[in-house]
Amino acid sequence: MIFKSPFPNVDIPEVAYTPFILKNAQQWKDKPAFIDGASGRTLTFGQVAGGARLMASSLAKRGFKKGDVFAIYAPNIPEYVVAFHGTLMGGGILTTANPLYTANELATQLNDTKAKYLLTIPMFLDKAREAASQSSVEEIFVFGEAEGATPFAALMQSDGQLPDAQIQPREDVAILPYSSGTAGKPKGVMLTHYNLVAITRQVDGIGVKSYNEETRALAVLPFYHIYGMVVLMNLPLYRGATAVTLPRFDLEQFLKVVQDRKITHLYLVPPIVLALAKHPLVEKYDLSSVQLINSGAAPLDEGIQKLAAQRTGGLVTQGYGMTETSLAISATPDDPAQMKTGSSGLLLPNMEAKVVDVTTSADLGPNQQGEICVRGPNIMKGYLNNPEATAQTIDPDGWLHTGDVGYIDEDGHFFIVDRVKELIKYKGLQVAPAEIEAVLLSNPAIADAAVIPIPDEEAGEIPKAFIVKRGTISEDEVMKFVAERVAPHKKVRRVEFVDAIPKSASGKILRRELIAQERAKLKTA
Repeated sequence: MIFKSPFPNVDIPEVAYTPFILKNAQQWKDKPAFIDGASGRTLTFGQVAGGARLMASSLAKRGFKKGDVFAIYAPNIPEYVVAFHGTLMGGGILTTANPLYTANELATQLNDTKAKYLLTIPMFLDKAREAASQSSVEEIFVFGEAEGATPFAALMQSDGQLPDAQIQPREDVAILPYSSGTAGKPKGVMLTHYNLVAITRQVDGIGVKSYNEETRALAVLPFYHIYGMVVLMNLPLYRGATAVTLPRFDLEQFLKVVQDRKITHLYLVPPIVLALAKHPLVEKYDLSSVQLINSGAAPLDEGIQKLAAQRTGGLVTQGYGMTETSLAISATPDDPAQMKTGSSGLLLPNMEAKVVDVTTSADLGPNQQGEICVRGPNIMKGYLNNPEATAQTIDPDGWLHTGDVGYIDEDGHFFIVDRVKELIKYKGLQVAPAEIEAVLLSNPAIADAAVIPIPDEEAGEIPKAFIVKRGTISEDEVMKFVAERVAPHKKVRRVEFVDAIPKSASGKILRRELIAQERAKLKTA
């Protein structure tokens, strides 16, 4: 069956993204838009809009034209947003790179996108220069000053005359973030101006009433990632809120900024919510200003969700989406009556969803687990230079196959179980690692956990748990704890204690790294 959104459809104007986001900037021109959490350096709405216009004008005079690609390789700082909209305002395409990338990883992205310019910070300049030398990049810009790069301030010196870019919103790509998609190596996701305008209006349509001109959101999730980019960089500009930036996550600094800057809205990933729920350091700070905590990018355990809400006093909600959907598929309104603990929310306006059997592709009904498929105006144009991967992800009827296993209940709430590719096959039965991880995290002696499949002669695959201890716990105690709470085929059958679980910047467990380590051990055994 096809599931419809419980929210009415919203109007989606066919306009370029930057004028749409900045349409009220003049009204708030003297209001702080972005504040650097550490230094207090502030950019007003007027400075963001004015700076973007100067940059677009300067780039045009340098020969940067519609369809050219500008790359940013930097952590979260207030000026990032100026570079973002300065690129788009002139008809350019922006590609955002993970600041943790090596020079080779960055060079791969620069070559794939054929980026003309690269913007970075002095600390990253050596890697940026090495990557640029292997690509078609013509000039490197730098926030601040550094030898061998053009200061970003040079792009602020212009008459402000804009090129006539003639944006075609449905066709013209605005941004090229990178995603591993449903599996495999990172791919450039082509998101159009229309996709980005659509997702903004769709988020409007779910009615998060508390997000307004009084909101102070903490922008600790990276701007290069679709979650930080849409929710923490652009939604504040659109709604007149203020974002406080942090270049990286450090728990003590994070808590201090929440307390001192009176943060009202936290958009986080499960590892940070886990810290809020369990870390003793939280008790030392006043988090009473926090009204809403939203978790995304990976499933959040129901028990952790409840603990974080009790401890902070804020409403803790979940959302679900992917880069290929311009951010979200489902989200939770800030109304306790419309939320269910453990659910990642309700389908966005203007979207349809279905759940299909992972083996037969047959359509399933409410409360039946399968692969989630969606379609709507926020679905990407496709993967850059990769029609084969695009065809594998979006079928001829326009359904995007998410690669996520989950179900939709009778009230339309989404519940995400795991990735199709990460399911463990124990004697032919499917075991979702995230489900076992949630059980493990409910043990107070366990600070963090990850579960992967390892080969087994009799069963095919068995679950192995990697555990970060909080207290004293043995391997046998871990296995017994899980066995008492799950069906027999889901029991953990191997345990290894580790210092940390490898995770991406967006908080997803890097199970492939653990699997690769395990394979290497087997080869040497």
